[in-house]
Parts: sequence; C-alpha cells; structure tokens
Amino acid sequence: MVDVNDILKVVRLAASSKVLYLPHAVRQMLRPERMVRTEEVRRVIADGIVIEDYPEDPRGHSCLILGRGDAGRPIHLVCAPKPDYLAIITAYIPDSGEWAEDFRVRIKQ
Repeated sequence: MVDVNDILKVVRLAASSKVLYLPHAVRQMLRPERMVRTEEVRRVIADGIVIEDYPEDPRGHSCLILGRGDAGRPIHLVCAPKPDYLAIITAYIPDSGEWAEDFRVRIKQ
C-alpha cells in the first residue's frame, strides 16, 4: 500500500510534466456556482493534502486532495497521476452538508 505522502509526491511529480483536465472536471469547474480556476487547481496540487486515497480506482490509482482556492475557499480535487501527466478527474467546492467542518472527513448519512 502506498503512503498518502508518497501518492502526493507522485501527484506533484506528474503535474510538473503536464496537467490534463478530463471533460467531467471541466464541466464541474465551469459551473456558475463553482467557477474553479486552473490557477486554484495548481495551488491545490502544490499546497493541498490527501484526504482520501483510491489505490484500486478502475481509472488507475487516484486520490482526493483538499486545498484552498481564492479567498481561502476549500476545493476538493480528484486526480490520477500517470507516467507523463496528471489527470484531473474532477474539482469542486465541497458541500458543507456532506463534509465535516474542516472538509477533510465525510459526514455519515
């Protein structure tokens, strides 16, 4: 099993080559109530923390990263590092009704 710090290193290394935004990520980022900018995604990659790890993801090992965007707003980023790029699967503003106050832990429903 890969340590979350190790997957974060792999994510950042992949992002240093190229960042590829998958269509779902672009749709989510462009939603009017969200409008997540690519600069914010880059900030999340550089400064964020892994809050969930998905080593068995069918798309390849991926993870959920929490970081801060403009004005300190929380942003969740699901990404999958590949040998030549980082695939951004989705990026969104987490719903406070679904996440604990620090946006690190899902609220059990």
